[in-house]
Amino acid sequence: MDDSKLYALIAFLVGVILATIITLVINSSRNKKNEINAEAEKKKIIAAGEAQAEVLRKNKILEAKEEILKLKEENERDVVKRNSQLVQSEQRSKALEQGLKQKMDNMSRKEVDLDKLKKDLTTQLEINKAKHDELQKHQSQQIKQLEVMAGLTAEAAKLQLIESLKDEARAQAANQIKDIADEAKLNASKDAKKIIVQTIQRTASEHAIENSISVFHIDNDEIKGRIIGREGRNIRALEAETGVEFIVDDTPEAIILSCFDPYRREIARLSLHRLVQDGRIHPARVEEVVKKTKRDLEEEIAELGKRTAIDLGIHGLHPELIRLVGKMRYRSSYGQNLLQHSREVANLCAIMAADLGLNVKLAKRAGLLHDIGKVSEEDPEMPHALLGMKIAERCKENPIICNAIGAHHDEIEMTDIISPIVQACDSISGARPGARREDTEQYLKRLGDLEKLARSNNGVTNAYAIQAGRELRVIVEAERVTDAEADVMSLNIAHKIQTDMTYPGQIKVTVIREKRAVNFAK
Repeated sequence: MDDSKLYALIAFLVGVILATIITLVINSSRNKKNEINAEAEKKKIIAAGEAQAEVLRKNKILEAKEEILKLKEENERDVVKRNSQLVQSEQRSKALEQGLKQKMDNMSRKEVDLDKLKKDLTTQLEINKAKHDELQKHQSQQIKQLEVMAGLTAEAAKLQLIESLKDEARAQAANQIKDIADEAKLNASKDAKKIIVQTIQRTASEHAIENSISVFHIDNDEIKGRIIGREGRNIRALEAETGVEFIVDDTPEAIILSCFDPYRREIARLSLHRLVQDGRIHPARVEEVVKKTKRDLEEEIAELGKRTAIDLGIHGLHPELIRLVGKMRYRSSYGQNLLQHSREVANLCAIMAADLGLNVKLAKRAGLLHDIGKVSEEDPEMPHALLGMKIAERCKENPIICNAIGAHHDEIEMTDIISPIVQACDSISGARPGARREDTEQYLKRLGDLEKLARSNNGVTNAYAIQAGRELRVIVEAERVTDAEADVMSLNIAHKIQTDMTYPGQIKVTVIREKRAVNFAK
């Protein structure tokens, strides 16, 4: 090998060794630097953790202090409140003590006054007792002298006088009743008009039975699910729009509509009918159908009011009055349809006005409009007679008609002869048999009260309410009750029924006295 190659190889090896040494030195310095950096980072993290712990410690201390201050303030408020309550209680106790002391003083003074008054009264009573004893002594002496003169005791004379006066009064009363009845029969045709106007003014039964449900029939029970809708949204929309309760239960092929207002119930029934026919049932469709049904029903009501006025020959009614007349179709009173009742009253008023020679058209118009206050929704607190009069006045009706409407329940004073005619015809229409409904319990109680009232009289063996309670037949003992006493008894029972009971129409009282003589041929 040449020297030059040897030197080159040695130089190369020396370079490699030097490079390796340098690399080792550099790596060593880097490791030391990394260790220094790691140590610094560690110290930095420790310092940051200690600083954060210190901040948390200070925050907790502050929160604890705030909580302590808050509790302290609440405690101080409670103490102040309790102190004020104690002060108030002490003041009330002092006031009560003063009041009791004052009352005790007043009672002491009153006791003294009462003792004085008691002494005065005792003295006065002793004086009065002495005077009373003296008067009784004189009275007894005078009674003895009268008994000696009359030959009867005072008690016997009193009983004899009472019996004689009683028999005489009964006989006179019975004779007078017969005379009055005979005179009434003779003058019946003459006084009929006056009797009709002045005496037929009884009102009907106060107990009402209103029909509050309608039944909507369906083809099958599958429709019930569609009417209810998902989670009940359809039926809730129907109830919200109509104000009627829809009862969907196990009743086969039927849905019950419950509401006290027949007008709203009719809207609900028609709306449900249209929805079922259409098949599209959802909240938006429900709202649309109900609104359309209301419009259609209002038009039908107006048309019905016009037809009613035309049928009765009444012209020139205000559109508002026509609407109210038509709306009567969906109202009832004591179970009697209001429109039918008003038509009946109008016809009765026309007949009575014709018999009396009065204005038939005015009477018929007043009879038709007398109950319009019952269907108006303006002022539900006002009596329907006064509300109807107010509406008629607003619609420029004749003052005679306005007075008849307002006075048909004696709410105001009557100013024309038409007013009592309307009142009488209203009572006649409501009191005729079958016009108004009465529940079974109330009806049976009224019949029982009638019979009980009749049996409470002396000499009555039995009593029967017949003709649906419109006639009362009373059977008396012939040995205990005379013919004259039977007449008086009939009058007394009729008077008691009239004053003590409430009933529709009139009740005929018949007292039957029968004498039977029975013997046997042997």
